[in-house]
Amino acid sequence: MPHNHQALLKLSGLMRLGRVSNLPTVWSNCLAGWLLCGGGELESFLRLTLGATSLYLGGMFLNDACDVVFDREHRPERPIPGGLFSVREVWFWGGCWLLLGILCLALSQPVAFLLTACLTASILLYNATHKTVSFAPVLMGICRGILFLLAALAGVQGMDGYALWAAVTLGAYVAGLSWLPRAQRAPGWLRHWPVALLLVPVLLALLVNDGDYRQRGWLLAGVLVLWIVRSLRLGMPERSMVSLLAGIVLVDLLAVTGVDPENARYLVAFPGLFLLTLILQRFVPAS
Repeated sequence: MPHNHQALLKLSGLMRLGRVSNLPTVWSNCLAGWLLCGGGELESFLRLTLGATSLYLGGMFLNDACDVVFDREHRPERPIPGGLFSVREVWFWGGCWLLLGILCLALSQPVAFLLTACLTASILLYNATHKTVSFAPVLMGICRGILFLLAALAGVQGMDGYALWAAVTLGAYVAGLSWLPRAQRAPGWLRHWPVALLLVPVLLALLVNDGDYRQRGWLLAGVLVLWIVRSLRLGMPERSMVSLLAGIVLVDLLAVTGVDPENARYLVAFPGLFLLTLILQRFVPAS
C-alpha cells in the first residue's frame, strides 16, 4: 500500500511539473493553425501535436528547475521542494522532452527548423528570466504565436498572411493574461490595461470575417468576450489568469471561423478541448 501511495504521489508530481491542465490549449493551437492552412494528412498533424506537447512539457519541467530557489521559499508545495523529484532529475527529463519536441518539429523543412529554433530559444529565455524581467509575458505570447505558425506550416496550403495575423493576436491574448497579475501593482486604471490585449483576437475577427462567416464570427467573438468578462470577475488575478488560459481554446476557435467546409468536421474538437481544460484545472494547478 505505501508503494502504491508513493507511485500516486510521483504521478501527481509529474502532472504538476508538466502543468498538464494547459495541454489541451496547446493541442488547440496546433489544430487551429493546421486547419487554417488547409489541414491535410493526419500523420503530419499528429507529429506536430507530439512535438508541441513535448516542447511544452520540457518548458514546464525546466520552469520548475529554474525556479527552485524561489519555490523553496514561496511555494514549498511544488514537486521539487516537496521532495518528490531532485533538481537534477527535472533538468534531465526537461531536456529530454525538449529534444524530442525539436526532433518532431524541426526536421520537415528549413522554415520549420528556424521556427522551432526560435520557439525553443523563447522557452529557454522565458524560464531563465521570467522572475526578473518585466517583459516576460511578451516571451510567453511569442511562444504561443510561433507554435501557431508551426501548425500553419504543417497545413497543405502552407503558412499565409492570415495565419500570421492570427498568430499575432493569439500571442497578444496570451501576453495579456500573463501580464494580468503583474499589472495589479500599477496605480488606478493602469492595472486593467492588459484587458486591451485580451480583446485583440475579437478585433481581428470583426475586421476579417465577412459574407457568410460574419454572423458566425460575431457570435464566437461574443462568446469570447463573455468568457473574458466572466474570468475578470473572479476577483483574484491568479484565478482570472487560470480561467483565461482555458479561453485560449476560444481564441483558436475564433481564428478558424471561416475554415474550409471540408475540414469543418474538426471544429467539434474545440468545445471538447475547452471542457477538458476546465476539468483538468480542477485537479492540476495551471500555474
